[in-house]
Amino acid sequence: MARLHLFDLDGTLLHGSTAPVEISRQLGLEAEAVALDQAIGAGLIGPPEYAAEVYTLWAELTEAHVVAAFEGAPWLARIREVWAEIRSDGDYCAVVSLSPSFFVEKLIGWGAHAAYGSRFPALPFTEPVDPAGVLSAAAKVRIADRLCEEFGVTRTDCIAYGDSLSDKDLFGAVPISVAVNADSHLVGISTHAYMGRDLWEAYELVRNAR
Repeated sequence: MARLHLFDLDGTLLHGSTAPVEISRQLGLEAEAVALDQAIGAGLIGPPEYAAEVYTLWAELTEAHVVAAFEGAPWLARIREVWAEIRSDGDYCAVVSLSPSFFVEKLIGWGAHAAYGSRFPALPFTEPVDPAGVLSAAAKVRIADRLCEEFGVTRTDCIAYGDSLSDKDLFGAVPISVAVNADSHLVGISTHAYMGRDLWEAYELVRNAR
C-alpha cells in the first residue's frame, strides 16, 4: 500500500521561521509578523484574526515580493531529494499549511503532489480576505482525508511532519508522526522527534515504516 507523507510548512520545512515572516521581511515588516506569530502560537488569536492582520500588513505586497521571500527563505536541506525519493517509491507527498496558498503552492515545483494553504485574494490585493478560506488545525485533518481519497490510501497509511499546535489534530489522526524542531505542544504525542536542518534525516526516521 502506498503511503502519504503530509508536511507542515512553517517551522517544519522552514527552519525557525514562517512564510508570513519571510514575506513581511520583504516589506520591512518582519517585527510585526513575528509578533503575530507569537500571538497565534500562544492561542491569543485564531487563524481568521491572524489572516486579517497579515492581510493588512501586506497592503503593498506584490508577486515579486513573494518570489523573493520564497527564494530567500531558510528551508531545510534536501527537501527536493526527499520528495523525489517518496515519488520513486510510489508514495505521495503533500504540504498542508495555514500560511497563504500563494506561497505554499510554489512547493509543487519542488515535487509535492499537492499543496494547500489559506486562500488569499490575488496579488496585489484589491479584495478582502475571506475568513472561510483560512485553514485551521482541524482543516488540516479534513484536507488529509480528502487527499487520502484522491490518492487511494487511508489515514493508516499517512505520516505527518509538523512542529506546533496547528499540527496537533493531524498528529492525533494518523499512526506515524515526526515532530520536526517542535515546540511543547507535540511533546509526547509524536512517534518520532527530529532536531536539525536536514529533512532527509527526519525522513530517515520513517523511511522504512509500513
